[in-house]
Amino acid sequence: MHLLSLKQPNFNQMRFLFLLAICCSYSFASAQNFLTQPYLEDAEPTFIHISWITDSNTSSTVEWGTTPTLGTSTVGTAFTTLFGDEVHEVQLTGLTPATKYFYRALTGTAVSETYTMTTPPLQSAEASFNLVAISDMQIDGSYPQRFTQIINEGILPIVEEQYGDDPSQNLGLVLVPGDLVANGLNYTSWMTEFFNPAEDLFSHVPVYPVLGNHEINTPYYFDFFHLPENGTPGNEERWWYKDHSNVRVIGMDSNAPFNNATQLAWLQTVLDDACVDADIDFVFVELHHPHQSELWTPGESGFTTQVVGLCETFSTTCGKPSIHFFGHTHGYSRGQSKDHDHLMVNVASAGGAIDQWGEWPQADYP
Repeated sequence: MHLLSLKQPNFNQMRFLFLLAICCSYSFASAQNFLTQPYLEDAEPTFIHISWITDSNTSSTVEWGTTPTLGTSTVGTAFTTLFGDEVHEVQLTGLTPATKYFYRALTGTAVSETYTMTTPPLQSAEASFNLVAISDMQIDGSYPQRFTQIINEGILPIVEEQYGDDPSQNLGLVLVPGDLVANGLNYTSWMTEFFNPAEDLFSHVPVYPVLGNHEINTPYYFDFFHLPENGTPGNEERWWYKDHSNVRVIGMDSNAPFNNATQLAWLQTVLDDACVDADIDFVFVELHHPHQSELWTPGESGFTTQVVGLCETFSTTCGKPSIHFFGHTHGYSRGQSKDHDHLMVNVASAGGAIDQWGEWPQADYP
């Protein structure tokens, strides 16, 4: 046994201990942790955005390549949230369409796992693809793990069984028509209720959300997501569109006061452009509130009804089928316009408490 002498240290010993304390203190202060794993956003055939959140350190680097050895490094930016965390964003450019890549995120000494991603195909290829549409994962207190189960015991196993074990090559994108969290003003819930439960999906497949009423128009939503900046000036990421293969996906905000004529005029312009674009064969719209809801009529939105009317006219005039995905009502439903090639699909609930028959005012629509 070695006993440490308790005699008074000399000057050199004191200096050594002081320096050791500084090094230990610096090492502890400089450590950083991932609050979210990297998640994919705003993907194009030749570029993609990768974001993640850490509790400290502004260093933002992604190492990537077409093999697990990676080989290329890209540096991005970071900004500090009101809570002192860091949101990192890196844009990878010069990518090859319809190609599988490997990547990992680095912030200081913190290194993520290595994930796969696949770039979208060129529009002209008109390649087929699969997508996931889920909404209203706002936590149900009686079943707090439901969203985690839907991702890890539902979506990912089904994709693996039917298509293969790499979601990046078998899913093109994830649409989320609102109510990502129970309370958008609760900062930590964004990590615990949305990003962390779905990290095994979002790290491989780009995610495209829109605002629901539970987001409460929080600035955190715009901090955490990088969406296509092609909406009306001043609202570039509040409503947007993204072309993936031969599908135009349109994200809209059905919440007041933004459910207005300005947004509808923008939608008409985007539909007119899709009508004459030879590479676009389908239009998918995602927004939160339903046009008609047999299960919960008070949740219906006149704004969504106007959106549906524009989509119906588009599909009939241009010969291109359309769909609108929505949530708000916590129960699966679907419908079809009688005289138009337009479908309506409710993709809730991915975690919020299920609405029961007889619980709310209801209707039996034709």
